[in-house]
Amino acid sequence: MTSVAIAYHSGYGHTAVLASAVERGALEAGATVHLINVETITDAQWELLDNADAIVFGSPTYMGTASSAFHKFAEDSSKRWFTHSWKDKLAAGFTNSASKSGDKLNTLQFFTVLAAQHGMHWVNLGLHPGWNTSEGSEHDINRLGFFLGAAAQSNNDEGPDQVHKADIATAEHLGRRVAETAGVFARAAA
Repeated sequence: MTSVAIAYHSGYGHTAVLASAVERGALEAGATVHLINVETITDAQWELLDNADAIVFGSPTYMGTASSAFHKFAEDSSKRWFTHSWKDKLAAGFTNSASKSGDKLNTLQFFTVLAAQHGMHWVNLGLHPGWNTSEGSEHDINRLGFFLGAAAQSNNDEGPDQVHKADIATAEHLGRRVAETAGVFARAAA
């Protein structure tokens, strides 16, 4: 059984909804999953990250990048960089902002650079964009058309209970994909 850790920050609860969706997807694929809020991370949770087969990074996009709480976590992960603790693990990411674009790509790219610095292997979304034809709709999976990771849009005047169902389904897909890919890597290593 593979282990997936989801290291995320959520300022208003919207990104936590996505983290739970990633968790569901990974659980459906048979992985052991650990949700870790990086704002309150403990030494035991750092060890869970060190022992995971895959780490999925998640943060809201604030002012065109990940939140300050996630940036602090990234900086604190430098202790792992010195010891190569996360080398050859899988990595993936998800984000949310109020705008359809909202510069979410920059947050996903921040995650990929963080993963690359740790020597991790990036798992992309693996989906074509939804909602890009006259027959498509906002209910399509990957409705915002991101390739690098799962992206969601939540109105800034609505609570976390209003995260779009298509965005939740996209995050679940990401969790499944990461867990399934971790299984492939584990079998190849064996």
